[in-house]
Amino acid sequence: MKKIFSLLLAMVLFVNLASAQQDPQATKILDAMSAKYKAMKAFKATFAQTMENTSSKGKETVEGDILVSGPKYRLAVSGQEVISDGKVLWTYLKDVNEVTITESDPEAEAMSPGKIFEMYKKGYKYAYAGAEKGADGITYDVIELAPEDRNNPVFKVRLYINQKDKTLKSWKMFRNNGNRYTYTIKNFQANPPLAADTFSFNKAKYKGVSVVDLR
Repeated sequence: MKKIFSLLLAMVLFVNLASAQQDPQATKILDAMSAKYKAMKAFKATFAQTMENTSSKGKETVEGDILVSGPKYRLAVSGQEVISDGKVLWTYLKDVNEVTITESDPEAEAMSPGKIFEMYKKGYKYAYAGAEKGADGITYDVIELAPEDRNNPVFKVRLYINQKDKTLKSWKMFRNNGNRYTYTIKNFQANPPLAADTFSFNKAKYKGVSVVDLR
């Protein structure tokens, strides 16, 4: 569970930006990126999350999939699935074949993948940090964010935005405990087809599943 919500928090942090007196060049790029994603009815992506620790030199990478439509989302990573229809939250653990059902927490849902683009105007100061050419030969605009709250465990977030089409390729989160989290989008699909039960837990598809309903 902690890993899941750490991931969700990270996906929120990359667009949890401040609006007042910001770098105008960065603002223009971020506005274009935000507008691109907000114009989509839904999007689907596969991603890689790499965690590195500066002191222990440890490194761990996991891969996952996410599907988002407005306030609804479906996240799969490390044998876990988190599904939300905006009101109800299902958390499925594959290794024990168990799903826990809870009502959506307004605070938690404020950080959900479906609302990341609405959290655009507060919480962080940002500045344009130049352009870099990636290993794929594409040039990316680099924007760095710093939290206004000094108690925030994340002291910096670095974004890599495709100069040409304004899509977000990757972002890196720097935490005070020495951990560095890098998220890289591997495949992205705008407006994918959605089944009727995409954003709900269909018990019939999970034979023998144990249900823990905490609503």
